Amino acid sequence: MEIVERAVAGPWEGVRCGPVGGGAVGVVVLSGSSGRVERARARVLAAAGLEVLAFRWYGGPGQPPGICEVPLETFTAAVDLLRADGVRRIGFLGTSKGAEASLLTAVRDPRVDAVVALAPTAVVWCNVGPGADGADRPFRSCWTWRGRPLPFVPMDEAWTPAEPEGVPVAIRGWYERSERTFAGALPAAAIPVEESRAELLLVAGGADAMWPSLPFAERLRERRERSGSAGAPVRLVGDPEAGHRVVFPGESPLPPSPVHDHGGSPAADARLGAAAWPHVLEVLGGGLLRPDGDGDGAGTQLRVG
Repeated sequence: MEIVERAVAGPWEGVRCGPVGGGAVGVVVLSGSSGRVERARARVLAAAGLEVLAFRWYGGPGQPPGICEVPLETFTAAVDLLRADGVRRIGFLGTSKGAEASLLTAVRDPRVDAVVALAPTAVVWCNVGPGADGADRPFRSCWTWRGRPLPFVPMDEAWTPAEPEGVPVAIRGWYERSERTFAGALPAAAIPVEESRAELLLVAGGADAMWPSLPFAERLRERRERSGSAGAPVRLVGDPEAGHRVVFPGESPLPPSPVHDHGGSPAADARLGAAAWPHVLEVLGGGLLRPDGDGDGAGTQLRVG
């Protein structure tokens, strides 16, 4: 399949990538706390027939320098853009903090038809880095909606890593401890997925060393199923040996981080991605994908314009 890639002129740094002639399904792709524009992932999804928008959602011009009080309107504006282009179905695919943003956007914007949440959380967390004022303490919410911060769970700053200095740190235990310390904040900070009409796919690894994404995913699934939300299905694809980084067919694994231990292994992360891939296409596509899109990158021709 021939795909076209072009830079986004604004209001964010980003890229549009899709099949020649456009596609019926638009997907917003959000990175995690790295803040990068997921160009490689956008190309893989475009090769499957999806019209993809991937952009930097913090750390860019006019944006908070950290994940601190980021307006969810940042993401509803992406829905506006795709709708203006005439797409018939809109999905979000987010990783980690991007999954958190995707789920919260779907709760508030009924135009979101599907969410694929990779290594998700079940609650809203406090800021990672500074807000627009340059301050990172005291803790504040990662997100706002209509100018109001969302309830959040703080981090327990008494936690210390077990690894020696200079070794990548596994911070999963920090999140687990923080949930215990601030258990009273959990009900208000829970992501109310039962309030969203979007079809939901959760993908998580049991060996995630960044945060307990598989238990989080199980909580999200239970919340959605317990509510009996009509017309709002949920699926969970997990692998006990996979880590924080899901690798889809056609993608290359990212290099190890010198700072954080993401858990899992290249083989397990790719196995989870391969198991999830057909569900990703089904959930995002909603039966509207072109039959010639395979998404594995084979035979894809890229045109940059």
